[in-house]
Amino acid sequence: MRALSFAALIALVLDQASKYLVVHSMGLAFRHQIDVLPPLLTFRYGENRGINFGLFEGETEAARWALIGFSLVVVAAVLFWVRRSHPTNLPILIGAGLLIGGAMGNVIDRLAYGYVLDFLNMSCCGIQNPFVFNVADIFIFLGAGALILFESRKPDGKKGS
Repeated sequence: MRALSFAALIALVLDQASKYLVVHSMGLAFRHQIDVLPPLLTFRYGENRGINFGLFEGETEAARWALIGFSLVVVAAVLFWVRRSHPTNLPILIGAGLLIGGAMGNVIDRLAYGYVLDFLNMSCCGIQNPFVFNVADIFIFLGAGALILFESRKPDGKKGS
């Protein structure tokens, strides 16, 4: 479980550090947009009161606390599942840690600000992406992907049936 704890801590620290650096130190909250490698990478200020890409967005305190509660239930469920079913599977432990660290990064934002700070915007090939996301979202997706990929494999590396 050390791998899970370490992955979660790394994901959480990188998420919170990136938000502090970009949103506060670089002044994105006031500038609203910083072109880094346009159009591929732009920092664009966003306040997400929903889940990824603003789905289930709600302006109320009840919605905020419901999303915090939902995130904590997911974290607890992943921890329970990993401890019960995969306590020594390193890829699963790392994936679970990334997912948990990312989820907790967004929970900290909801507790501190009432919303999740988003700032990454990527567009390419003439397609303008209207959505913003953050480093926690990257870790959540990587972690979930690892859980899906490695859950379907037997310990010897062969795909399960």
